[in-house]
Amino acid sequence: MRSDVDVVVIGAGIVGAATALALTRAGFRVAVLDRTLPNTAGSGTTAGNLHIQTIHTRRPGQGTAVDVEQLLPLQKSASTLWNRLDETVPGLGLNRCGGFMVAETEEQVHALITKHRWERAAGIPTEVLSGDEARQALPLLGPSIRAATWCQWDGFAEPDLAGPALLRQAAAEGASVHPSTPVIGLTRESDVWTVGTNGGTWIAPAVVDVAGPWMAPIAAMAGISLDLVPTSLQMHALKAAPRTLEVLVQHVGEGMSIKQDRTGRLVLGGGWPAGAFHDTETAPSRPDSTTGNLEQVRRLLPALGQNPLVDTWTGPVLTTPDEMPVIGELAGAPGLFVAGGTYSFTFAPLWGRVLSALVRGTEPEVDVSAFSPNRLVRLRTH
Repeated sequence: MRSDVDVVVIGAGIVGAATALALTRAGFRVAVLDRTLPNTAGSGTTAGNLHIQTIHTRRPGQGTAVDVEQLLPLQKSASTLWNRLDETVPGLGLNRCGGFMVAETEEQVHALITKHRWERAAGIPTEVLSGDEARQALPLLGPSIRAATWCQWDGFAEPDLAGPALLRQAAAEGASVHPSTPVIGLTRESDVWTVGTNGGTWIAPAVVDVAGPWMAPIAAMAGISLDLVPTSLQMHALKAAPRTLEVLVQHVGEGMSIKQDRTGRLVLGGGWPAGAFHDTETAPSRPDSTTGNLEQVRRLLPALGQNPLVDTWTGPVLTTPDEMPVIGELAGAPGLFVAGGTYSFTFAPLWGRVLSALVRGTEPEVDVSAFSPNRLVRLRTH
């Protein structure tokens, strides 16, 4: 089978789904290829937080800090786009519950005040609260909390709903979706790309590699080696009564997030490490990550400290050496674009819009030049 389209999107997670929808709405003929079933890897296993106010700069065990100030204008743009998608994509699972970012030490309080200044400059509304003011607003917060920032734009999207909803909408508007169709070849000749799979061949002038942890192997098929490292993170869920926690709570200095999903579970995230990433198998969980995450709950939200653990799961993410996002066209490979890395779930709608503009050959609405994939090119194999 041979199919001629305008763009092939490789990867049907949330970034691929958002990109397919943006490209389809821009008038392109789009084919989406996924190595397995869509939304069963990274974006389907994440905690699903929308990071609108600045979060901690390091997840547990992370060496390089994220330059969080640089990302704030992108977070504002992404926030607006999530709202627009919620108006046009049924079943997105978006919950704008608002969120607290808490601090326990003097240094962390200073970080809250600094980030509040950055957020105000970026047009993101946050409010600095004392510990007592924060506890008055959310009595569940523990006595160790000295200050907090509140952002009404914070929230989450249900990860088992958001990606599939975007993908369904892309298909409804004209994209073709091909699950269990792993790419085995990617070559360019006469200004078009040939994308080979066991199920057929797609020919297109543009290819978008949004394969998450498998982004680098896809790029390598085109002869480009990218310095990208897949890793695995761990999430937890606690049992709780309905409406126990109606906001998102995060920690400014530690890997910590907690909110209550639509099923009533308290979902814990924050970037705690799981076992080693494996290409075809789910990474094992790590007992020390479970212990660390649960100890945070007991300290920060003491009333929830004895809630039973009902689930633990792991999922892969893509990391860059500088812990910043990656998006853009690959030098030496015209028409081959990539996107992923830090904040991918939050940035998915924005990356879709940016990639759509880049494929059209126009300037995107936000400056992403600092996140060019060409900073990560290690060598050319041909």
